Amino acid sequence: MKVLVIGGGGREHALAWKLAQGARVQTVYVAPGNGGTVADPALKNVPLTEPGALADFAAAEKVALTVVGPEAPLAAGIVDVFRARGLRVFGPTQGAAQLESSKAFAKEFMQRHGIPTALYATFTDAAAAHAHVDKHGAPIVVKADGLAAGKGVVVAMTLAQAHEAIDHMLATPGARLVIEDFMDGEEASFIVVCDGRTVLSLATSQDHKRLGDGDTGPNTGGMGAYSPAPVVTPNVHAKVMHEIIQPTIAGMAKDGLPYSGFLYAGLMIDAQGQPRTVEFNCRLGDPEAQVILMRLKSDLFEVLMHAADGTLDGVELQWDRRVALGVVMAAQGYPAAPRSGDAITGLPANTPELQVFHAGTEVVDGTLQSRGGRVLCVTALGDSVRVAQQRALQAVRGIRLDGAQWRSDIGHRALKP
Repeated sequence: MKVLVIGGGGREHALAWKLAQGARVQTVYVAPGNGGTVADPALKNVPLTEPGALADFAAAEKVALTVVGPEAPLAAGIVDVFRARGLRVFGPTQGAAQLESSKAFAKEFMQRHGIPTALYATFTDAAAAHAHVDKHGAPIVVKADGLAAGKGVVVAMTLAQAHEAIDHMLATPGARLVIEDFMDGEEASFIVVCDGRTVLSLATSQDHKRLGDGDTGPNTGGMGAYSPAPVVTPNVHAKVMHEIIQPTIAGMAKDGLPYSGFLYAGLMIDAQGQPRTVEFNCRLGDPEAQVILMRLKSDLFEVLMHAADGTLDGVELQWDRRVALGVVMAAQGYPAAPRSGDAITGLPANTPELQVFHAGTEVVDGTLQSRGGRVLCVTALGDSVRVAQQRALQAVRGIRLDGAQWRSDIGHRALKP
């Protein structure tokens, strides 16, 4: 059977890599793909991004399953386009994807259905937003309402930072933002597969958003991740499923927006083990996808076929017991002004224990080059967090990318003495 993966980042490379291992999978197309997917003989890049053209391609090639990777096409309604053509597609509809595409929608939804999250207020008027911040003080969190590729959140530790974020986010006419109480605790990524009714939880993971070691520097789209996340104990896992995930799926169905696809709940877990929802994403996280899929032993194609067909009940997932840890290599100047066009050499050979997933890469005149942002995610398996970390970092240090930035402490919360 043929599969189409829509997107060109590290998440999509990992999805395509895993789907290609399916027993019934003949070909995996990636649209538009990147320099890593073009080099993999099991994958074929397709230079298409427009929803109608992608649907035409899927129909013409008799693609059995289309998997949508990034948030932008989901928010634009690509799933609705495919479904209208009678094509099997895995991902939420445009209406359901509002859980990610609008922070205000998500907060109102959580409040309406009693899903634990921070107290919040929504603003379109800068003066009112500034007054709210002055009244409540810092630390406080300011979020752009729309999609921002994981970078539209400012955790303001001072009033000055909060006021600056408000001015920046409301500079565009018609812009809207959400201001919410600061939540203290440890973050974790809790991602599930949904078919509209049944929920199947994936392995837990923990992302590292800050650019520098020790969680310093600006927020990014994610500088690395590891799985499993020790902070998600069996008790926390049960609470998340009972208090957050199940009420979300039931609430979306009740609201007339049944949810199928990957659902990502970004969690804040306090010292008492109580989880609250930071945000929802309507797709696999990146770089969480890379570490989760490295540990998945089940046939991803069969799982997502069941999810797309509404038959997830009865499906069980099998996991590698080892730790997976991924270190992101980002371009010089990332995240503010990432540089493109640098040659990439010294890539290690991929093995069952080590995979280099490409994100911001392309092949130009036969040479692998960076195209800005997050460039690679070097992902390793190990019997412990320390072993997986050392294996990934050893590979990272052998890769040559001028001006590359990476963190050497991914997984540090699991390595506390």
